[in-house]
Amino acid sequence: MKDNQSQFIRKYKRASKSPWEDDSTILLYANVMAVSGNDVALDFTHYIYLHRDNVGKVLGISISKSILDDNNEFSSRYLEGIEMYAILLIYIDDITEFCCLFSDEFESIFLLDPRDYFEIAVLRWFSIVENA
Repeated sequence: MKDNQSQFIRKYKRASKSPWEDDSTILLYANVMAVSGNDVALDFTHYIYLHRDNVGKVLGISISKSILDDNNEFSSRYLEGIEMYAILLIYIDDITEFCCLFSDEFESIFLLDPRDYFEIAVLRWFSIVENA
């Protein structure tokens, strides 16, 4: 990873507003306004963040109000368990394309290219949701 600040992963410098004791987030999806070389301009009207604790364990996801409004069957903007997997599956194509913009960073975290990672993850996540 580069020394400059990442748009993809963020380590908290102050307390999070989430219900978890999280330490960092990974931006899984946001509206892309423009891409110019390595610069990506984002609009945060739609977003999905993955929240992690201080050792990297996934605590849940947060979604934008607009995503919650579009999917009012979900309980809140902070999701975990089956609801987390369900919303990830709903937005899997958008998430995959977004993460491909940060493929080097993504692979340094998850050890796989975003397309390969999500192709495998979808199988597991569907299994989790179906067996709930």
